[in-house]
Amino acid sequence: MNMQLRELRQLASRAENRRTETGIPRVAMVQGEIPEHQLAAVYDPMVNLILAGSKTMTVGDRTLRYDPATYFVMSVDLPAVGSVHPSDDGEPYLAISLNLEPAIVADLLADLPKPVGGELYTPGFSVAPVGSELLDAWLRMLRLMDRPNEIAALAPSYEREILFRVLQGPLSWMLRDIATPNTALSRIGIAIQWIRQNFARPLRVEALAEMSALSVSAFHRHFKAVTALSPLQYQKQVRLLHARSRLIAGEGSATSIAFEIGYNSPTQFSREYARQFGLPPSKDAARLRA
Repeated sequence: MNMQLRELRQLASRAENRRTETGIPRVAMVQGEIPEHQLAAVYDPMVNLILAGSKTMTVGDRTLRYDPATYFVMSVDLPAVGSVHPSDDGEPYLAISLNLEPAIVADLLADLPKPVGGELYTPGFSVAPVGSELLDAWLRMLRLMDRPNEIAALAPSYEREILFRVLQGPLSWMLRDIATPNTALSRIGIAIQWIRQNFARPLRVEALAEMSALSVSAFHRHFKAVTALSPLQYQKQVRLLHARSRLIAGEGSATSIAFEIGYNSPTQFSREYARQFGLPPSKDAARLRA
């Protein structure tokens, strides 16, 4: 397994300190010290393999640490705050990821036996140690970076193998839920997509519960279990992250952006922004731009 990790590190060492595309659909890599505002974001569903260094990720009141030779699965869109750290010997943080496409997972599940039973109130992100077979599938996938003419023919089969290996491991239920209709996670996913697309609009929990075909109390329980946030907290996180991106890009004043993302009071926006990011909007954006 150490030899596999060494080769993966060598292949991924061409990554930059931001999301770096590999030329392989849905596969990306990252290396080194990543700017803090890039680590505070709404993360798409993914499988992420840590190759060197470590990463901590906080969603709501849950914090997980990811070390080398571990992988995490994120099965829903989650607003999270992350931090990365080099290894004890100074080796920079290094990771590769595969964004999850529910249709591909569903197609793979159709060829596998259905599990007995199910899980309730499962979180939308978790971590597990990586095995040799999963590393081997990742190796074949990343080697395609040096054989781009083979990507179209071989990447789909390697992607299926990566997903298959995850489905054989301790986080298999997360992949199954993402592609299985009428699970609690898939229902909550409908509400999450609505909030992401309509974050500036007023949020009515009753309407989201109806949209998810759940009672209001069951919707609250499932939503908090999956995201570690209440629906209102989720909306606020998405609003503030969107506002921060716009402020850093210089796309408006704090007051104008506050109204555009759904706040009725710029004062409340500034207070909640400072509570989330440690500084008022304008000072935080100026610091990050500098």
